[in-house]
Amino acid sequence: MIIRNTFITIDFRHTHSPLLSLERDKLYISIFIIWVSPMAAWVLSECGVRPIPTFFPKPRTGVSNSFFSNTKSDSIGVTLFNTTKSITISSSFSRMCKDKNWALKVSAPVTIPFLDEDEREIATEFDPSAPPPFTLADIRASIPKHCWVKDPWRSMSYVLRDVAVVFGLAVVAAYFNNIVVWPLYWIAQSTMFWALFVLGHDCGHGSFSNNAKLNSVVGHLLHSSILVPYHGWRISHRTHHQNHGHVENDESWHPLSEKIYRSLEDATRKLRFTLPFPMLAYPFYLWNRSPGKKGSHFDPNSDLFLPNEKKDIITSTVCWTAMAALLVGLSFTMGPLQVLKLYGIPYWGFVMWLDLVTYLHHHGHEDKLPWYRGKEWSYLRGGLTTLDRDYGWINNIHHDIGTHVIHHLFPQIPHYNLIEATEAAKPVFGKYYREPKKSWPLPFHLLGVLVSSLKKDHYVSDEGEIVYYQTDAKISGN
Repeated sequence: MIIRNTFITIDFRHTHSPLLSLERDKLYISIFIIWVSPMAAWVLSECGVRPIPTFFPKPRTGVSNSFFSNTKSDSIGVTLFNTTKSITISSSFSRMCKDKNWALKVSAPVTIPFLDEDEREIATEFDPSAPPPFTLADIRASIPKHCWVKDPWRSMSYVLRDVAVVFGLAVVAAYFNNIVVWPLYWIAQSTMFWALFVLGHDCGHGSFSNNAKLNSVVGHLLHSSILVPYHGWRISHRTHHQNHGHVENDESWHPLSEKIYRSLEDATRKLRFTLPFPMLAYPFYLWNRSPGKKGSHFDPNSDLFLPNEKKDIITSTVCWTAMAALLVGLSFTMGPLQVLKLYGIPYWGFVMWLDLVTYLHHHGHEDKLPWYRGKEWSYLRGGLTTLDRDYGWINNIHHDIGTHVIHHLFPQIPHYNLIEATEAAKPVFGKYYREPKKSWPLPFHLLGVLVSSLKKDHYVSDEGEIVYYQTDAKISGN
């Protein structure tokens, strides 16, 4: 009998032995498997099904070739994949097999574990507090060199644009002077005051230009016009960047330890997390800092400042006082009500913008983010806990300050290059970067994020080098 196909040629001669008949049947089955298996594997792969891996590429038991010898009476010739091996089985083979244990010895394959969906999520859950597998130098190297270049002319063009808009809005509102225009003016002007702050903020970081004198002059003009002491704020903000994510050493919107939190009066705790009061905190912070810390942004002897920075603080305080005096003088000439409408209400709107944006840079993510102490803190790990936010149409108006992670790590990058720098660094960040939720033209969705955070982010433990916000049930209402 001869069986032929592309891969296999079999020739049986004089196969009358019962044992050989049995072996022949087994051989038929083996040949069938050899022939069909590649086709089955191909079909499975086309259907998107991965076959179970072969754990034992070679059988652990079987008949050794040494059992076979050539005889003239019985022979089997097999050709596999163009490689011919002659296997001859003699009739004396049956006698040799009497003492052979032919029991099939099969080892079960290793059990393949199957995880349900919840178990897979737990197994692959990302730990934001884990030390990142990259360094600050890796992020820096991913950012194009031109992103670091500061263009003072471009920076000044933003200043001129914003100042022109501020004066234009004031002229329009004063001209029409009606109940419909004023609310629109207050919303628009408070946003523009916030934009002026961001440009002064760039001056404080030195990302406005490489000229320190230009940065100082522009920074003082912008910040003093909205009652911010430029150098006082600049230095405390520097402290914030140098210690971002540190429970005790951070300066802006850092968490209260449980001990300090419990020491506050009930009314203070309640107001601290009840809108709109947290969004009106900035002027009070400038005078008294945060709970648990002492000093003032107007006091040259404050713990915030080094001895050689006293002159800077005095200069900024004088500029702030001059602006306050100008507003008082305008109240006498224009009337206090007109100054309130043109400046006072937009100022408080600006304060709310500042508190909202800076709070959400460090709070309100759907996942709990860590705060650090001691050896667990590092500049990189602290910076990676900051958040980017999308403000829709407001992004361009407030100079992309919502693109905050890269800014916190590299505050020297000008605001007009932050988006490009962030996109370049995302492959390095991996899961440590949290993509912001896309905004509608106006970022009303962030109000929900703010309310949710104020209900649950109240204090952190007094102990531990990696801690998370905890919730006061009395405040949350649960």
